[in-house]
Parts: sequence; structure tokens; C-alpha cells
Amino acid sequence: MIFNALGNEVRLRILLMLTDTRRPLHIKAVAQNLKKEYSAVYRHVKILERAQLLRIHEVGRSRVLSLPYPQLIKQFIDASKEVSGKE
Repeated sequence: MIFNALGNEVRLRILLMLTDTRRPLHIKAVAQNLKKEYSAVYRHVKILERAQLLRIHEVGRSRVLSLPYPQLIKQFIDASKEVSGKE
């Protein structure tokens, strides 16, 4: 399930954003950064959440993303790139 979740470039970019910033991010900010619709990004985020690669926190009416295990997630991303041959 983890590598399936990492098998999409948008989902990888979401995780990379979170590992690079090292702080929680609003889904809306992630969508704007990716130049994608909020609903499309939210679908990707839910897949990542089911794979336990990120957490969604409700803050008022906003949804904020965070990484439960940032170093481990980075290792998964690196392994996924190695398997796919992408750098």
C-alpha cells in the first residue's frame, strides 16, 4: 500500500513539500503550490493518509497536513525514486 501511494508524482510532490518545509501545511497552500484544484489534491492526500504517510488535522474549518515520521517518509520517497529510476 505504501509504494502504491508513492507511485504517483503528485503524491510524491506533496510528501516532498512536507519533508522540505519540516512543518505542517494547509491543503489549500499545497494545492496552490502544485497549481492543482483543492479537490484533486485532497483525493491524493486521502490516499497518503490511508497509507499512513501523512496526517490530516482539522484546524477550525481548515485541514492541515503533517508527517508522522519525517525521516522514514524521506527514506520511502528515496526508495520509490530508486525503484522507478527517477531522481
